[in-house]
Amino acid sequence: MEKRLIAFVIWAIMGVLFIAMGIYDLNSKKAKPFGFWANAEVAPIEDAKGYNRALGILWCVYGVLFTLIGLPLLDEQNSGLIILSILCAMLISIAAIVVYVVGIEPKYRKKK
Repeated sequence: MEKRLIAFVIWAIMGVLFIAMGIYDLNSKKAKPFGFWANAEVAPIEDAKGYNRALGILWCVYGVLFTLIGLPLLDEQNSGLIILSILCAMLISIAAIVVYVVGIEPKYRKKK
């Protein structure tokens, strides 16, 4: 039980870090837009506060879902449900990318 609990706690800490990043983005008063991609320049954004708010909501939802899909880690040691957690983590990551690329970035990008 202890190893399973440790694994879930580590998984949940990662989810809480995503939520914390989302809350930081939501409450930011900066006029500079936060980046979604690692080590990439942010596209020119018209409404930085609205963009940061949308990105913050995305990260908070992602963090909550990430934590919830880690619950199978609390099951038996040789449970096949861990595969479900891994697959769902990949799916919600792809979904977050799609939401950003299709929904958030085009809405707030400066028009030419």
